Amino acid sequence: MYNEAIQEASTARERSSVVPSPTIPKVAILLACYNGERFLAEQLQSIIQQSHDNWMIVASDDGSCDGTLTLLLRYQQQLGEHRLRVIAGPRRGFVANFMSLVSTPFIRAEYFAFCDQDDIWHIDHLSKAIAWMQSADPSVPALHCGRTRLIREDGQPFGVSPLFPRAPSFKNALVQSIAGGNTMVFNHSAKQLLERTASLPVVSHDWWAYLLVSGTGGRVHYSASPSVDYRQHGGNLVGSNSSLKDRLHRIRRMFAGHFQSWNETNIESLHHCREMLSEESLRRLQAFARARRSPLPLRLWRISRSGVYRQTVPGNLGLLLAALLGKL
Repeated sequence: MYNEAIQEASTARERSSVVPSPTIPKVAILLACYNGERFLAEQLQSIIQQSHDNWMIVASDDGSCDGTLTLLLRYQQQLGEHRLRVIAGPRRGFVANFMSLVSTPFIRAEYFAFCDQDDIWHIDHLSKAIAWMQSADPSVPALHCGRTRLIREDGQPFGVSPLFPRAPSFKNALVQSIAGGNTMVFNHSAKQLLERTASLPVVSHDWWAYLLVSGTGGRVHYSASPSVDYRQHGGNLVGSNSSLKDRLHRIRRMFAGHFQSWNETNIESLHHCREMLSEESLRRLQAFARARRSPLPLRLWRISRSGVYRQTVPGNLGLLLAALLGKL
């Protein structure tokens, strides 16, 4: 696979080295890597083949001890540094790696995309997101995200991630992250929000992006049509959360207090940047924080009044259970 990938990168060099029209917006692809040699070449090839061809990749290697860095440098040699830059990550885990990328000073573009090392992008992944964002005021934070097609280690599809029917909002973001960072494309205004808050403790970069953009009155679009193949394998740090096993695992984590701890972290960090939130979002945040601290049955009433919701009936039942048990 490695030799084939390098050969493909070589044949793609002519296409990727052509200077795109200045009228085509530039996308900075923020690729976080750690021991990803096994599947990385397929992801890089899927980026090279994007129908939107004005892109640059900034790959942050977080101290890999396999051939990841060598592979990146070989692709950099083939594509040129204007297409692929390789930098050293902070070595504090994948969330810190992505937050470091989003605040790297030299990365300049109209749009930005989080990118995992082991996925495969559909050819229209960037073009679909940018087509939606170009209809929005660029001064307003905008985030495009969505479902994924699930694939096995060998690349064979076997399903899709859950479809979330309700509209994205801050009320939902307070208790749920609806899309993986591997699907997220966002504009410069959203990038500035993430950059300003990069030093705050966050549970995950994708959940934080959803919280910030929705909480500041920005626009969030959730696409029901997948444009990313999300590879499921033993090395995944975060799974698809779509199987019964995944749901049972989430319930166990709730009983262990993980959901409560995540909410504490998010609420504390949101309070640190409360001047960035809209008035309505700030009221929702304060109501939710107050409800979590309230005794039963007042807690249930205040949770209901806060307006927070998850996307599905089972999810809202889980939210109610967490509130009853004081695990919210």
